[in-house]
Amino acid sequence: MVVIATWNLENLFLPGEGSGHPPDRATYDAKLDALASTVEGAGAVDVLAVQEVGDAEAATDLAARLGESWTVHLSQHPDPRGIRVGVLSTRPITETEDVAEFPAELGGVRSSDDGETTTRMRRGAFRARFDTDAGPVDVVTCHLKSKLLTYPGGRFWPRSEGERARYGAYALYQRAAEATTVRSWANRIIDGEGQQRSVVVCGDLNDEVRAATTQILLGPGGSEIGTPGEERPDQGDAWRLWNTAPLIPQERRYSRIYRGRRELIDHVLVSHELLQHVDEVDSLVDRALPSVDDTPTARAQATHSDHAPVVARFGIG
Repeated sequence: MVVIATWNLENLFLPGEGSGHPPDRATYDAKLDALASTVEGAGAVDVLAVQEVGDAEAATDLAARLGESWTVHLSQHPDPRGIRVGVLSTRPITETEDVAEFPAELGGVRSSDDGETTTRMRRGAFRARFDTDAGPVDVVTCHLKSKLLTYPGGRFWPRSEGERARYGAYALYQRAAEATTVRSWANRIIDGEGQQRSVVVCGDLNDEVRAATTQILLGPGGSEIGTPGEERPDQGDAWRLWNTAPLIPQERRYSRIYRGRRELIDHVLVSHELLQHVDEVDSLVDRALPSVDDTPTARAQATHSDHAPVVARFGIG
């Protein structure tokens, strides 16, 4: 059995005065204890893809709480606030890789009213490889551009509804470009051998299953889980990624609560080879998740994450 999970840890920083940092050591320790307890409760996780790691030392502290067998591997491309993605693992990681630049063909995408463009992911994606009895598994984790809108001067509120609409579009442009970047990377990793290569793409996609940006990551359409095409082999199987979300029990099919509404924005996608070995997928929503809004500073003293981990179990050794 191999267990792979993805989890946005929400502001895993050392104590300090910066944005998202816990105000004191007691708050920090309480959060580490809560995070570790949740991972341990998930049961024998082999690889934990993580998002929103601020200080590398904080990730090391979390791994120490989980046990001596855990190692930490982090992206070298954090966003301007310092948060990044990475992997915590009990399995030896044999290879890692970063990606941040958009494909050259995509060019730059507009990000503000002043015409500024960006040609790279706000937070780089990260790949870690580990070995199993069935061969290597590549886990790609990403944290796509947030739906939370930020306006000039660091504002979280618009000065007009026109500004809200424009900055909503800029955020969507960037999230779509980031999804395209990750999908392009997955194409290279899969290399037309999805029936033989074990590839996982997971993370905080900041949108739900049917969102256009999430759909970009799937590759060729038509064989989603639960559709008639799922059991019909075709040429697209060599490239597809399947979102395992439909395998999560309906009543647990969410990973965050936004303004009182449940939403699944954390996903585990798998290549055809791994799809054949999926035993179970679950979102660990047993604790009471908080309802969040568009005021991130309100969570500065939080002692747990506002996301639930999504955990996939595979029948391979």
